[in-house]
Amino acid sequence: MSDPQLVPVVLSGGSGTRLWPVSREKHPKQLQPLLGGESLLQNTLRRLEGLPLGTPIIVSNQEYRFITAEQLRQPGLADWTLLLEPVGRNTAPALTVAALHAIRNGADPVLLTTPADHHVRDTEAFKAAVLSGLPASEAGAVVTFGIVPDRPETGYGYIEAGVGAGDTARRAPLDLLAFREKPDAATAQSYVAGGRHFWNSGIFMLRASVWLKAIGHFSPEILAACTRAVEGASDDGDFVRLDAAAFAESPADSIDYAVMEKLPSALDLGIPARVVPLDVGWSDVGAWDALWQAIDRDTDNNAVKGDVWMEDSHGNLVIAEHGLVACIGCEDMVVIETADAVLIAPKARTQEVKTIVSRLKAAGRSEADLHRKVHRPWGWYDSIDNGARFQVKRIVVRPGATLSLQMHHHRAEHWVVVRGTAKVTRGDEVILLGENQSTYIPLGVTHRLENPGQIPLEIIEVQSGSYLGEDDIVRFEDNYGRKQ
Repeated sequence: MSDPQLVPVVLSGGSGTRLWPVSREKHPKQLQPLLGGESLLQNTLRRLEGLPLGTPIIVSNQEYRFITAEQLRQPGLADWTLLLEPVGRNTAPALTVAALHAIRNGADPVLLTTPADHHVRDTEAFKAAVLSGLPASEAGAVVTFGIVPDRPETGYGYIEAGVGAGDTARRAPLDLLAFREKPDAATAQSYVAGGRHFWNSGIFMLRASVWLKAIGHFSPEILAACTRAVEGASDDGDFVRLDAAAFAESPADSIDYAVMEKLPSALDLGIPARVVPLDVGWSDVGAWDALWQAIDRDTDNNAVKGDVWMEDSHGNLVIAEHGLVACIGCEDMVVIETADAVLIAPKARTQEVKTIVSRLKAAGRSEADLHRKVHRPWGWYDSIDNGARFQVKRIVVRPGATLSLQMHHHRAEHWVVVRGTAKVTRGDEVILLGENQSTYIPLGVTHRLENPGQIPLEIIEVQSGSYLGEDDIVRFEDNYGRKQ
């Protein structure tokens, strides 16, 4: 049996701090529906449909493994392999473990490596460009995709191509001469005017063995650590868990710095470097100003999402997730409203959002890591209200899902069913509760909540006690292998 022509490797481990407060450390931007009803990760996989694909490999952080797996299970998405990074080590180790996983059993597929957080308007043109570069990749070349620039952007790195770079319509692979760092404004203007430079998309296509040869040459420490991590990996239901100690020993580096920027001058390595021009309405959705560029805008150049009212306002990005947002006389602003945080900033300064996130993390603020709505493998909960000795949560449990058998040292809980049917274990008794029925879980009593029905179970939980933190959970049994 021949190797699959093309195995997507989707890099989905980033934290997306510049898109706070929608993107959070444990629920980052690639898992958010920023450009429609599906998340950026789901959009990434959808745009590959119709290509000659093998099973996609998704590399993600273990912190958000359950919501990632839940999104991958959505109807219409292909089968997949989910590799879990125990710690973040940037994109070069991520691609290395994916390549090592792909070559098991003697296979050597072509890998199409793409971040999970990009936006492409013209998916058909994107797939045509991939197919045009596929023969070169199959023959042993590293193929990257260069975005045809529509403005002198100083926030992107550039790729310099050889003869024929101006003929972007043909999409044939060109010689890749060099990678260029993010330029100043004058240099960026000259790049656009010259027609031989493209934005570096961070999308690459190459055989697994070619990447392993290159990373072994330029960064043998990464290859060695990742080899140990894959050799010590274990299957865990939906996940493949890399060996944590081995992966932590890998140096952190990007694909660009570790290999790609060095490849054009490493003639002795014998790996050709090619670039395929892409003119497909691409955005890396790296910050709020990039999202404004990527989505549709009204006649006043405003991009809005949610319950938003505009008056005499132009060039703004406004997102309302939880309530009404009204803007009067706003020009080139970003206003992002979520249930527990609001961001207001000039559009030109949205790259500085990561400074706010760093300060929040240093202050120990939960808003840097989690939304008020927190996803769990069984469903989600939303902390509606809280005070000195109480907390109110809305809890939704998926059909057939079960929370852990647990106990709390410092709090009691009252549960009211508002939708569906609840199966409740409370000490030695098991009871069924329907809508408008309730129960009480005293402090120190072992308990469990299950949804035996066919529709989501929704309950209102009122906690009361001296300490209400999520770490006051002693788990005795858990379907998802969690200890805390």
